[in-house]
Amino acid sequence: MTRSAHQLPAYALFASLLAAAGLPIYIHAPKFFVDEYGVSLGALGSVLFGLRLLDVVQDPLLGRLSHMLRHKREVAVAVGTALMAGSMFALFAVPPLLPPLIWFALTLTGVFSAFSFLTICFYAQGVAKAVTLPGRGHLMLARWRETGALLGVCVASVLPVMLGVVSDAPFAGFAVGFAVLGAAGVFAMRGEWHSTGIVGTTGIGVVLRDPVARRLLLIALFNAAPVAVTSTLFLFYVESVLRAPGWEGPLLLLFFLSAAVAAPFWGKLAERFGPKPVLLAAMTLAIVVFAGTLLLGAGDLAWFVLVCLASGAVLGADLTLLPAMFAARMAVVAPSAAEGFGLWSLVSKFSLAFAAIALLPTLQASGFDSVATGNGPVAISTLIGLYAGVPCVLKLIAIGLMAATPLQKDDEI
Repeated sequence: MTRSAHQLPAYALFASLLAAAGLPIYIHAPKFFVDEYGVSLGALGSVLFGLRLLDVVQDPLLGRLSHMLRHKREVAVAVGTALMAGSMFALFAVPPLLPPLIWFALTLTGVFSAFSFLTICFYAQGVAKAVTLPGRGHLMLARWRETGALLGVCVASVLPVMLGVVSDAPFAGFAVGFAVLGAAGVFAMRGEWHSTGIVGTTGIGVVLRDPVARRLLLIALFNAAPVAVTSTLFLFYVESVLRAPGWEGPLLLLFFLSAAVAAPFWGKLAERFGPKPVLLAAMTLAIVVFAGTLLLGAGDLAWFVLVCLASGAVLGADLTLLPAMFAARMAVVAPSAAEGFGLWSLVSKFSLAFAAIALLPTLQASGFDSVATGNGPVAISTLIGLYAGVPCVLKLIAIGLMAATPLQKDDEI
């Protein structure tokens, strides 16, 4: 391992921090505010959609800010991490100082804004880091980064459930643990947030004028949407369709741990056969595996365990290969990369906006009640269709776009 490669574990640790503030918050925060404060699903969905609309303006500007602060990025990252950890603590550990829905909106604004800025800085720095690595540097970095991210998701997804066994305030414990992880991540990455010396052509327009970059951004939108859908509805599906309350934590752990174990293997396959054919194969397999959830119902927990295991494994390819492909393209068309990853962050989170505004109100309109002991057949059928059917359709669109995307030699990571 070269001297540059010795720092890759630090990238994995920081990736785990960012991941802990991403999908797990969409899994836990809405249900937490429903259960603790009685906020309606429709209202929470509207707030989440509003926050994603904020990202439409904010993320490209944060990409510009990251580029402007590239010579002071270490300090900026420390401040951003402190803001993210503080907002997380206010979200889960502080009783609302304002009406709960407003408190939900304000604290999540702090979490997501800091998350966006840190993600952009992190992935932009990764473009420069990959150049210093031997072989296919983008894939090597992606294996460490995305495996760390998936392990972070594993811990963040199940920690509140585990803490609930020993504490009356599990989410407060989660917030404290997140702050500790933030401090460790900043410490581990010290010295890595240096200016690359790359000037190059910058600006969002440069990225959007490139046809391959535009197509990869569109693929990212449709490919992230299935995960956004299933993450938003996962807890409701397990409780109300499978009738398996208490299994949410183990199932989440199985799903993301499977992805973490599989991610390095997908990277190795991509190095041998090329990223595009490997990613297409994994995306196709994802549909085959996940379509089975359309047929599950109460008592089918064992079958769903197999679905979690297999679908988590193929998710490892999505999360490893597609960001690496986009990073490789940024190294060609916009080497500073910050503004390109501002757009990447935007499209990735817009899929979560779709899940929030389209799914939660639709589920509520069907008569679904998350605190009821039982729901009617219409509500359950709607939940199954949204959780299992919508992701398969979105993944088919992503496959079509990827198959039609021409990649050049420089994009082969």
